[in-house]
Amino acid sequence: MSKIIEIPVHAQKLLTIFRTIIPKLSNGKYKGQYGRIGVIGGSLEYTGAPYFAAISAIKVGADLSHVFCHSEAAAVIKSYSPDLIVHPVLDREDAVEQIKPWIDRLHVVVIGPGLGRDAHVLKTATDVIKLCLDLGKPIVVDADGLFILNDNIQLICGQRNVILTPNAIEFQRLFGTDLAAAREKMLRLGDGVVVLEKGSQDKIHIPHTGEVYAMPTGGSGRRCGGQGDLLSGSLATFFHWSLQSNQSNPAYLTACASSYFVKKLNLAAFQKLGRSMVASDMINEISSVFKHEFEHSPQ
Repeated sequence: MSKIIEIPVHAQKLLTIFRTIIPKLSNGKYKGQYGRIGVIGGSLEYTGAPYFAAISAIKVGADLSHVFCHSEAAAVIKSYSPDLIVHPVLDREDAVEQIKPWIDRLHVVVIGPGLGRDAHVLKTATDVIKLCLDLGKPIVVDADGLFILNDNIQLICGQRNVILTPNAIEFQRLFGTDLAAAREKMLRLGDGVVVLEKGSQDKIHIPHTGEVYAMPTGGSGRRCGGQGDLLSGSLATFFHWSLQSNQSNPAYLTACASSYFVKKLNLAAFQKLGRSMVASDMINEISSVFKHEFEHSPQ
């Protein structure tokens, strides 16, 4: 088996394209048109992850962010921000029935941040993945959502508008360490799935062609928790915009833009705070980094 050839991403060319799909703010729009995002996750132990995902989605420009979480996590997540709509439903017996009417209204659903490993909740999240796919709803799968796919990768094979965001360890759990076997397993995903492998240099895998695109290195050496959640949330909003713009490969464009953006957030916060930087500090940089990278015309 030949070695995988990584294709370097021309970041500035990509950003030029991405800037064209960012919707212009207009008084003629109504609430929700710039994005309605859902996050499936949040447990007693993990309340920060769904908050980071949901708040980053709305901070980059979505109008509404919903969090569907375990009942024990709801009050805590609500206390983080009044801007999020929090549904304490994941541990209910009728959770899927409670979630379905909301799924119909959402543009993109993020599955996994802070989900935890409770068997009942994982079963509910699995059923929500199936529901989203049946409805043709674009999904971003991260964290414990990827844990679901470790033994159920067939759930997404042949599906459309799916982005996976594993880190290096999660990538190995999904696809294994053997190069040939990993490529074969990834090939079965089809042409509607894109894999964003997170690391010091993020890589975007196009499963049906075997192509791997390497993003520029960036960010800093500060690897605090929560950065992957910021990625999945911003990714969801960007995904909605890319799909609305009828780009030929919206998932690829979204993955590249989100990777680039979060690295820039990391760097901006690190330059101010160094080792003491945490994910919450990166949220504070969203406005300025977004304006500089996406809204100001390059010189």
